[in-house]
Amino acid sequence: MDLAEKLVLVTHFLGFAALFGGAFVQLRDDVKVVNASMLYGAMTQVVTGVLLVGLLEGQDEAVDNAKVGVKLVVALVVAVLCWANRSKDGVPAGLFSAILLLTTADVAIAVLWT
Repeated sequence: MDLAEKLVLVTHFLGFAALFGGAFVQLRDDVKVVNASMLYGAMTQVVTGVLLVGLLEGQDEAVDNAKVGVKLVVALVVAVLCWANRSKDGVPAGLFSAILLLTTADVAIAVLWT
């Protein structure tokens, strides 16, 4: 794994941390919002995920396209949900839960899908 790939991977992890952390800190709040951390974390996840796949394929490493496709769809859904609700004063609890659940599912897919 070269330096560029490692740096993109670290940025990918930081995007997850921002997205998950931005949502997690609001669990006790009565009114939940899509904060900047969630929005930029979701967008970082999508961009760095695509970059990681490109770097791996550029090095002729095997990439599980089904896994990557599922992760990309989930990440895009989260990013679109965050983008569409970014300026609202509050989001429904179900929508907020969906964002948090899909974010967690994306990590589970990354770790558990072998």
